[in-house]
Amino acid sequence: MLKRKTEYILPTPEEEAIINAQIAEDPDTFEADDEWFKNAKPTRELFPEIVQWYQQRQADLKAGIIQDVHLTLDADIVRWFQIQAYPDGKTGGTGWHPLVNQALREYIAGKQGEANPQPSAPYQPAEQTAVKQDL
Repeated sequence: MLKRKTEYILPTPEEEAIINAQIAEDPDTFEADDEWFKNAKPTRELFPEIVQWYQQRQADLKAGIIQDVHLTLDADIVRWFQIQAYPDGKTGGTGWHPLVNQALREYIAGKQGEANPQPSAPYQPAEQTAVKQDL
C-alpha cells in the first residue's frame, strides 16, 4: 500500500507578520479568539437539516444504496443540468446530480430488453436546503 507523507512548510516569522497584517486590514475577516470560540455553536445546532442530509447520505453510501463516482462530462452538458436545477441562478437543494441520475435511469428504461440489467428503485435523496448566514 502506498503511504503518503505530507510535509508542511511553515511561514517564516517575516511571512507570518505579513499574513497577520493582511488579516488585520481585511474588513471581511477576523482572527477568532477564545471569546469567539466560547460562543460558537456546533453545526448540528445551526444547520440541523444539512447535518441530517449528510448523515443520511453517509448511511446510504455505507448500505450500498448510492455510490460516489467521478464522472467527466462536457461543460455544456453540466451547464444544462445546472440550469435545470437552478433556473433562478441560486444554488441549494439537492443539486443537479439527481437530474443526471434520473436522465440515466430514463435512458436505461428506454433500453430495457436490450440485455441491460433491471435498475433498482430510484434513489430519493433527502431534501437539503442551503442557508447563507452572516457571521
